[in-house]
Order: sequence, then C-alpha cells, then structure tokens
Amino acid sequence: MIGDLLLSIFNADFLYSVIRITAPILFAALGAVIAEKAGVVNIGLEGIMMISALFGVLFGYWTQSWLIGVIGAVVIGVLLALLIGFFAFEMKTDIILGGIAVNMLGAGGTIFLLDMFTGMKGNTGSLVTRELLIPTVDIPLIQSIPFLGQVLSGHAVLTYLAFLLVWLMWVVIYKTPLGLNIRAVGENPNAATSIGVSVQKIQYIAIGLSGALAGLGGAFMSMYYSQGWNSGMVAGRGFIALAATAMGRGEPVGTMLSSLLFGLAQALRTKVSGMQGVSSYLVSVIPYLVTIIGLVLYAISTKNKLKKRHTVTKGAE
Repeated sequence: MIGDLLLSIFNADFLYSVIRITAPILFAALGAVIAEKAGVVNIGLEGIMMISALFGVLFGYWTQSWLIGVIGAVVIGVLLALLIGFFAFEMKTDIILGGIAVNMLGAGGTIFLLDMFTGMKGNTGSLVTRELLIPTVDIPLIQSIPFLGQVLSGHAVLTYLAFLLVWLMWVVIYKTPLGLNIRAVGENPNAATSIGVSVQKIQYIAIGLSGALAGLGGAFMSMYYSQGWNSGMVAGRGFIALAATAMGRGEPVGTMLSSLLFGLAQALRTKVSGMQGVSSYLVSVIPYLVTIIGLVLYAISTKNKLKKRHTVTKGAE
C-alpha cells in the first residue's frame, strides 16, 4: 500500500492538485501577513472567505460575468475587513471578538443570505455555468515541456495570481513607502506617530488589503475549486492560513512555503481517501495534524531563538 501511495504522489496530476489546493490558502495567508505587519490580527479570514465566496457566485450570476463576480467578492472582503477594523479601531472592541463574529456570520449567516437572495438551500450548484467559472490558462512554452507542463500549465487565472502576489507583497512591504509605514506601525506605533504617520489609517489600509486577499481566496473556492458555493466549502482554510503565516514567520516567501505544505497535506488526504483499506475518518485529520505539528515546530524554533538571543544579551552584559 505504501508503494502504491508513493507512486501516486510522485506524478504530475498529484503535484498539479497540490498547487491548485494551495492557492486559496495562500490568498488568505498573504492577507494575514499584511495585517500582521501592521500589528493587526485578522482572525476573521474564514468568515470573509465564506461570505465572499457566496457573493462572488451571486455577482457573477447576476451580471453573467466571472470577472465581475471576482471583483464583487474582493469588494465584499474589503468591506467585511473594514467592518472588523471599525469596531476595533473606532469602537475599541477586541479585534479577536470582531473576527470571531465575522466567522460566525460566515458559518450561519451565509445560509440565510443565500435563501434570501435566491430561495436556495445550502448550495448554488444550479446557478453556476461553465462561462461563470474562472478560466484556466495554458502557458505557451511551459505546457509543451514533459511533466513540468502538466504540473504548471492549465491552472486557473487566480492560481497564478496567488503566487505572483507573493512577490508583489514582498515588494510592497520592503520596497515602498507604504510598506515602510506598515512595518513601522506594526513594530512601534508610538515611534510611527512621532514622525507623522497616521497609525489608524495604515491599519485600515492593511486590514482592507487583508480582506481583499481573503475575498480572492473565497472567489477561487466558489468560482473554480468547488464550482459553486456550499455551506462547508471553506473547511477551515482561513484558520489554516493563520497557521501558515505563523510557520512562515509572517514573511511572504516563508508563508508561501508553509501554504504549499498545507496544500500537500490536503492533496494527500484526497489521494489516500481513495485507497482501499484506509479509514476516511483517519484520513480527514491529516491537514489538521500537519497544522498542529507545524505550529509545535514553530513554537520550539521561536523558543530556541529567544533563548539564544537572551544568552547573547546576557553574555554582552
């Protein structure tokens, strides 16, 4: 059985599915990165993805345009994130509680919204046609390369955008004045204020960008991955994205690698669940087990680094 599993893993189809599964996690994880750099914790990524996924399908159906559906999902993501920011920054509500409220709205409120707008119960399968799904792209030169073409070509437009955003995020954070202000606010808000930076404005921008990225992840889920919206479709990816951000130490490239790890775990679960003699209940815990192991390793690594830093500081004294 192990031999069969290894053969099924080391093939182009499996690696293709890893990239496809990673994309929505990566969108949300990059959203967590930009928020964290500004000293904001957006724990509402799960709910934002759920609600954006629903409205992406609805906007696409109402306008008969997948592009407007994606844009609509992004706008909804931004509005929800700004709502969390409003309650946290203006009303002085605990931002964690605001995020939990959005997650609860995403879990239960979306079913009500679906019924209110369409009269449907639980899913939007009948609303989605092939024309309303995010199109795939064949990369001209790469698609003709054996094996590599099967892995890297033929993905949805948003899949390529997710990985492109890793580089763009790094450029914004480390090579632009906005990125400098975001890092300054996250590291020392008092110092940022002293040089004329509006802490609240920067935090609003950061959490708004976070919501936009989560909205892209939601649109990807409903308008490509699941080919429609259903009540359990996000399946904890918003929380997994937070774990990927922690494991990636809040850096775009590290977060991408962590997201790929979780994408691998999800793809492995799907692959193993189709094998005979394997319990589906046991297989379903693979992504969450990887999350726990990853966070434990991250905690141990962080603790060792702090211990080394403390030892160096003590030695210098």
